[in-house]
Amino acid sequence: MGEHWTGYIGQFHVHWDTLITMWFAMLMVILFSFLMTRKMSYIPSTLQAFGENLMKFFIGSVDIIGEDKKKHIPLVASLFLFILFANLMGQLPLRLIELKQGELASPTNDINMTAAMAVLVLFYYLFTGIKAKGIRAICPAFSFVGIIEMFVNLLEMITRPFSLALRLFVNILVGEILVTALLGICAYFLPLPMMLFEVLIAFIQAYVFMMLTVAYISSSVTENE
Repeated sequence: MGEHWTGYIGQFHVHWDTLITMWFAMLMVILFSFLMTRKMSYIPSTLQAFGENLMKFFIGSVDIIGEDKKKHIPLVASLFLFILFANLMGQLPLRLIELKQGELASPTNDINMTAAMAVLVLFYYLFTGIKAKGIRAICPAFSFVGIIEMFVNLLEMITRPFSLALRLFVNILVGEILVTALLGICAYFLPLPMMLFEVLIAFIQAYVFMMLTVAYISSSVTENE
């Protein structure tokens, strides 16, 4: 527990278990999207209807961004679906696969994975903010006070997504540790309620990450009143 299957790609030190489960989660998102959109028709199938309702959920989630909200849906939806599938992987019996080191669990129990998503969100809303408001997104005015405010804004912009990364990492890691500990005490009935609770946590953490990302994008592209 707490150990990763490590190796190298060239000169880069990597966690193989995280890479494997990360790519598996991405494959699940691609497969899910394919199933939702294949053979679309005016009379939707059950899967198409589910996909359309899911898109309505994403469209409603970005309402606070404003007029250009729909162009941010690909990022927001991808983050939600990837984090959800990644979180749920921790509840699959992948730990039964023996590795040289570590175990196959949720990739979001690796701080490197959640930090990478935080960096993606950071660059995305910095770029969209500068594109929408120019340099005013970072520095409201070219003055001494404005420069100080710029440094404060940059510090806030950098720390906000990393708080997301830490929250997601801790919640998923602690949940998996508890389930593993309960499996060691009683392999049948005792862990089941905790595993069901972790499924709920997987949805909640994906939703929280998505909605805070939406809030950060909204704050970067809308004018301060």
